[in-house]
Formats: sequence, C-alpha cells, structure tokens
Amino acid sequence: MKNLECDTVTVPVFLAADLSGSELVLDGPEGRHAASVRRLREGERVDLTDGAGAVAECVVREVLKDALRLDVLARHEVPAPRPRLVVVQGLPKGDRGELAVEMMTEAGVDVIVPWAASRSITQWKGERAAKALGRWRSTAREAGKQARRFHLPEVAEPATTARVEALLAGAALGLVLHEEAAEPLSRVALPAGGDIVVVVGPEGGVSEDELARFEAAKAVPVLLGPTVLRTSTAGVAAAAVLLARSGRW
Repeated sequence: MKNLECDTVTVPVFLAADLSGSELVLDGPEGRHAASVRRLREGERVDLTDGAGAVAECVVREVLKDALRLDVLARHEVPAPRPRLVVVQGLPKGDRGELAVEMMTEAGVDVIVPWAASRSITQWKGERAAKALGRWRSTAREAGKQARRFHLPEVAEPATTARVEALLAGAALGLVLHEEAAEPLSRVALPAGGDIVVVVGPEGGVSEDELARFEAAKAVPVLLGPTVLRTSTAGVAAAAVLLARSGRW
C-alpha cells in the first residue's frame, strides 16, 4: 500500500521584512539559503513571514544566483496565540541551552527568558553573554522557520532574579517548577488570556531564597511529574502540558 505521508511536502518558510507588492524578491542570507542550499526551482511554493504574524503565500517565478523572484498568491495575518506562554530558563551547562530553545520553539513557547539563577554553573558575562544570547536567538529563528511558525518566539535579554519576580508579579499566572511542590502542573487552573510565566531552574534547581521571592510575587510552585527531568527538557515538557490544556494544541 502506498504511504501517503511520504508524498506530503511541507512548504518552506523564509523571513522577510517587506511583504508588500504583488512581486517579491527574497535576497540576503534567506535568499541565498533558498536558492543555493535548498535549491528551490521555478513553480515551487514558499511562504514568507515577517515573524510577527504577516504571511505572504508565494510561488517561485525565477531563481537568481543568490535570490528568488516570487509571485504573491495570497496574504493573510495569523493572530497571536492566547494565552501567551513565557518560559524563564535557568542557564544550563554547555550547549543544552540551545537545545532547550530549539525544543521550546518547536513546541510553541512565545517568549524565552535566560535567567542567571544563583545555582547556575554557567554565567553570561561581557562578550560571552552577547555571543550566547546571539546563539539562542539564532536557534529560535531557525527552529521557528522549520516549525512553520509565523509568530517567532522572542528571546529576551538575560534576566536577574529581580526581573523574574517582576514578570511573575505581572503575569496572569506564575508557576515555578519544583520537585517538592504539592500541586501537579496538570491540575492548576489556567487563565484564558494574558501571560503564563513558567520558571525552570538550572541543574542545581531553584534555591530556597529564590522560591520564597517568587512565591511572594504570586507564583505557584508546581510538580511536573514523578521523574526528574534535565533543565534542558523540563521547559518543553511543561510547555506541552500547558499548551494542550489551554487549547492551543
């Protein structure tokens, strides 16, 4: 029997700042990737997005050396999902932060906030901070295109604990993943709108002082499950639960 799934071709997504006009030229790094790496050909379908919800459905009219000339078939706006999911990610060791960003982007997390927790082994300082943040943002951008997201996630500036407190205080719901919490994440009542902010600690977890400060900012400690997950996978696991329960999945 023929496998129908093998015949399904996903339309590639590329980022473009200007989507106006009946004809578009995709150039720069995106155009070079489309023409030279993806080797798209005349007549093939592509979608362009500004990463903020605007989409231009296009077909390739002409392949240039490092660009594509496109005809626009249709345009539409994709509304921003609600409630918005914000994950505060304690800085993990090595490249596990990029893995976390990739998986959370694919799942649908809207904002990722790097957090230098007191127990974070990795610390972003000076030039290293700029490079690490750049890698996280690049990872989110590429994973977002791969996942056909027309609202790309925001990777915020690194947050202090005080900044995390403020995010939790202003959220419709603030949650802290904690192995000693009594309330399971699967049973917490969710808001219909606003921000759900989830704090994921680093390898050493959230300290007692940090937990006390977050609880004072209205955050609820929650238990993700019976097993202990790595910090790089806890965020995407929590996101899966929340996205499914909120109706976004």
